[in-house]
Amino acid sequence: MTLTLIDHTRRTDDVTDQAVAPEVPSAQAPDPTPRRAAGREADGLAVASFVLGLVGLLAFNLLLGPTAIVMALLSLARRTRRPGRAYLGLALGVADLVVLAVLVTVNGTVAWNFGA
Repeated sequence: MTLTLIDHTRRTDDVTDQAVAPEVPSAQAPDPTPRRAAGREADGLAVASFVLGLVGLLAFNLLLGPTAIVMALLSLARRTRRPGRAYLGLALGVADLVVLAVLVTVNGTVAWNFGA
């Protein structure tokens, strides 16, 4: 979301009762605000994929692994400024699914078993 402020400054040299029209940006100069907001969103996705992939190694592999993978791919597609975290989130998401596959193969269940 962007907030646009309009300055209605009054001129004192020509006409004292009329407000000056606000400047309208030209069609050739793009507004940098949406690009900056999209960059922040992509950075947030990269960090979130890293955190979800890390937490997914310990719990909720089935849910957090694919979520971390999708978020990492989205952040890379949106040109994040933190590609290292996005790649790490992608790797951790894949590792979540590998841990899930090992658990299913060894225990025959999707649950962790810490006891004997």
